[in-house]
Amino acid sequence: MTDPQPLSTSSDDVWQNIRGVFTDIDDTITTNGRITADVFAAMERLRDAGLLCVPITGRPAGWCDMIARQWPVDAVVGENGAFYFRYDEGARQMIRSYADDADERAEKAERLQRVRKDILAEVPGAAVSADQPFRMSDLAIDFCEDVSPLDQSEVRRIVEIFERHGATAKVSSIHVNGWFGDFDKLTMTKRMMAEQFAVDLSTDAHAFTFVGDSPNDAPMFRFFPNAVGVANLREFLDQCDALPAWITAHARGAGFVEFADRILALK
Repeated sequence: MTDPQPLSTSSDDVWQNIRGVFTDIDDTITTNGRITADVFAAMERLRDAGLLCVPITGRPAGWCDMIARQWPVDAVVGENGAFYFRYDEGARQMIRSYADDADERAEKAERLQRVRKDILAEVPGAAVSADQPFRMSDLAIDFCEDVSPLDQSEVRRIVEIFERHGATAKVSSIHVNGWFGDFDKLTMTKRMMAEQFAVDLSTDAHAFTFVGDSPNDAPMFRFFPNAVGVANLREFLDQCDALPAWITAHARGAGFVEFADRILALK
């Protein structure tokens, strides 16, 4: 794989026709777990310039309901592709679409409880994420957000336990997320864009971009030809199956603002 190039070296031609921005949340638009005012302002400025702005995150359904209602965004994909939510302001109605129906989610939740038991028994120091009560489709195991950081061998062990049970497991900057099923961030993003915005990303990928920071963003990095990593992605370059074309000079939220400024200078 080719290492990402500095965003500052990208030509104006790359960004002039961009119509929308997809972005991860944790450690992409957050800094030390918080979203700063300049990041919220950057999202608002992107929308004011006529661009779609859509978070694509591993965070739970409970958070995503609030994000879709209250953030300056057009929709949100959550739990690594388990669903999308879009708030229709005109109709005052939340649109929700899931990869699995209610019965499937209930059955898979029971299976995830068995995975949870094994992980907590076999990996000392791991914990169920504090946001787990607000999740509908996946199990999030915290390895550094609210617990003392685990080393990479322990993170790999968590992944192995998920996979031993037949689950998919993806590593973010703070959690290992696991679920049963073949959904992912990219699959649900494509579905959302087709159903809600009449966009076929298979033919329009060049008109959109994705900003991320960790290995679970690899499908998005691979799909979007001008995807961007914030600078802290460098900590994970050797763990990513695919890398973005560009990387910011600044880390986390400041990197996202740097990227937004780069695009908005041309609008």
